[in-house]
Amino acid sequence: MSNFIIPACIALAALVIGFVLGYFLKVKAAEKSANRIIENARAEAEALKQKKILEAREEALKMKSENDRIASDKNNKLQQLEQKLRQKETALNQNRGEIQKKQKELEQKKSEADTLKATLERQIEKNDAKSKELDDLNHRAQENLEAIAGISAADAKQQLIDSLKAEAQTEAVSIKNDIVEEAKLQAGREAKKIVIQTIQRIGAETAIENSVTVFNIDNDEIKGRIIGREGRNIRALEAATGVEIIVDDTPDAIVLSGFDPVRREVARLAIHQLVTDGRIHPARIEEVVAKTQRQLEDEIAEVGKRTYIDLGVHGLHPELVRLIGKMKYRSSYGQNLLQHSRETANLCAVMASELGLTNYVKAAKRAGLLHDIGKVPDEDLEMPHALVGMKLAEKYKEKPDICNAIGAHHDEIEMTAIISPIVQVCDAISGARPGARREIAESYVKRLKALEDLAQSYPGVLKTYAIQAGRELRVIVGADKVTDLETEKLSAEIANKIQKELTYPGQIKITVIRETRAVNYAK
Repeated sequence: MSNFIIPACIALAALVIGFVLGYFLKVKAAEKSANRIIENARAEAEALKQKKILEAREEALKMKSENDRIASDKNNKLQQLEQKLRQKETALNQNRGEIQKKQKELEQKKSEADTLKATLERQIEKNDAKSKELDDLNHRAQENLEAIAGISAADAKQQLIDSLKAEAQTEAVSIKNDIVEEAKLQAGREAKKIVIQTIQRIGAETAIENSVTVFNIDNDEIKGRIIGREGRNIRALEAATGVEIIVDDTPDAIVLSGFDPVRREVARLAIHQLVTDGRIHPARIEEVVAKTQRQLEDEIAEVGKRTYIDLGVHGLHPELVRLIGKMKYRSSYGQNLLQHSRETANLCAVMASELGLTNYVKAAKRAGLLHDIGKVPDEDLEMPHALVGMKLAEKYKEKPDICNAIGAHHDEIEMTAIISPIVQVCDAISGARPGARREIAESYVKRLKALEDLAQSYPGVLKTYAIQAGRELRVIVGADKVTDLETEKLSAEIANKIQKELTYPGQIKITVIRETRAVNYAK
């Protein structure tokens, strides 16, 4: 047993000693590692220190360089300011010298003026003495003349004044008559010029309206469906629309006849919808016609709104806007009423501008648009359309000058507004211009053609143009066929022939143009 314990103790002792030695070795290794880390940290700290010192030095150098640059800029600015101050000082010194020089010149001139003033005063005193002597001489001479003539100077003066007054009155009357005649002639020329310029600046379509509407159909079978059994459908259509429907042998067409274009349009749209839908019977007809009337009312309001917006007229009452839209479906002598009103409005604005009435341009355009509003009232009134329009304008709060222009454009009432004659003249221009109404358009075109053909019949004439609504005829002649002297003769001959053979309003200006052209090409 003791033999076993002793070796065990020795082994345990050896184990303990090994453990202790290992611990001491680890401690030594840890101390070495710690010393190495400390040395590395010191080295890194020293390197970081050196780096920061270098960065600080670089930053200090940069700041110094920036401060030097700023200081240099300030020095440059100060030097510039100093130079400017020196220049201003030099300029002030020069101005001071010039002022002193001018002051000396003024003092010298003042001295000369004082001398001249004294001389003039002495001369005035001498003149006063001489004037007194002349007055005495005139008085004595007047007394001698009165004694010789046997009449006082006052009576002679009065007789002379009376004679001159009578002569002046006679001459003034003559001059007044000449001025009045010249003013009338000038006013006529200016009026014609303004009217012509106004017409030339407005373009409008010719008349195409009529009292019937043709509804085209695909085949004649639809005619029977529109007529219906024993004519009940066509009777229902005529009763609902108030339009006469003519179904005859005309191929692929039905004629809608009626004086009221609105009713004709309602009938056309209703028939189109019925034919497209295919259901045609009296109940359906009444329903479609009623719906079409409502749609047309909406379209009329839209047309009126679009019209006054296009013309730049604002603030109209909605009822006036609706009546403007109804003008689209009214015509007079083949001239569409809405087109006529738009044209009149534009003419009024142009003419007011031509006359220099810039403050009345908008009012003139507004009155021109509304002047025929009395032709489309909802109920018929037993009075002229101008007065009806005036009443409507007053009802819907239009200004007094607008109402007067509407009511006076056919002389039913007295004109009191400055725009009233403008509206009357422009209404006449729009209605009477060539091509505005169907009866006049054909004769107008024929007259222009006759003018051109007449001038074209002369030898040497190359081209002819009737312009300004037939008020001027321009004749172009060949330079190799007609001389300069012959152009005057040709112009007179054409004028004489027009007077003898043609009928025309006013006068026609004949202009013969002869020109020589030399044309070459550089290649």
